[in-house]
Amino acid sequence: MNATGRTTVAVVGAGTIGVGWITLFLAHGLTVRVNSRRPDAESHVAEGLRTFAPTLPGGPRDPRELVRRLEFEPDVARAVSGVDVVQENAPENLPLKQELFRIIGEAAPPTALLLSSTSTLLPDLMGAEMKDSSRLVVGHPFNSPHLVPLVEIVGGGQTTPETLEEAADFYRSIGKTPVELRRAVPRFVANRLQAALLQESIHLVREGVVTMEELDTVVTRSIGLRWAAVGPFEAFHLGGGEGGLRGWLSHLGPGLETAWAELGRPRMTEETVEALGAEAERLFGDRTYRRLAQDRDHKQRAVLDALDAVRAADPAG
Repeated sequence: MNATGRTTVAVVGAGTIGVGWITLFLAHGLTVRVNSRRPDAESHVAEGLRTFAPTLPGGPRDPRELVRRLEFEPDVARAVSGVDVVQENAPENLPLKQELFRIIGEAAPPTALLLSSTSTLLPDLMGAEMKDSSRLVVGHPFNSPHLVPLVEIVGGGQTTPETLEEAADFYRSIGKTPVELRRAVPRFVANRLQAALLQESIHLVREGVVTMEELDTVVTRSIGLRWAAVGPFEAFHLGGGEGGLRGWLSHLGPGLETAWAELGRPRMTEETVEALGAEAERLFGDRTYRRLAQDRDHKQRAVLDALDAVRAADPAG
């Protein structure tokens, strides 16, 4: 039994994020009921399990063992009936999500957690058609959901502190690291940070400063490596030496505003999309999605395993 006593999850939507959740939930012994509009939902999920099961935290799992607790129900109301948790993963379409949560709110048990993987929408908007939206919480994962620990938790105006804590407890019970946002902001935190870096990455490539391949090398061989170990604030605190972050900001901080003003603001024109898309296809198109995803996740798991080993060797570190 799950540590929180919640043993059955309905996963609404079986795209990439949904399948990642399905894999993780099954690996933690939960019964998963899948609701999807895809006509090929069963074969699609089976393929996803074969892609993600080898890189699960704690070691590979046999997809044939995982599917024993997997169910499919095409009707949303029946899919969420009697479950302990709902994890919604529909497209980022507000009217669609509002209608889904209206149905889910009426059909799910009153004690069920109603969670959304949305990366952009706020709970109050999604729950606008619900009779009671106090149980609706954003539980936004970072791709890949089955592996990357972060879940951003965002409540709405009607969400109770108890519901937020229950959501955090549930995510902790399946090995995730929940972070509750103190204020609801569009696109939350991780995606806003990612968007800022991507903006300058696109600018530098389009201006011919570096190629797309070289840009990726710069990130993975410098700041990506650093940020896997320490976050930006701790990194710059260390950058200040004995003076810490205060010393670094006092010495170099005034130049930050100049640096920020120099950052590019690329336009997502048809020409830009075509140029970036063609280059990505040239660099990565010789490998299937499954191969690319597994390569990424094997590397991410190696990093996580190494960091866990360091923490285990030095608990105070």
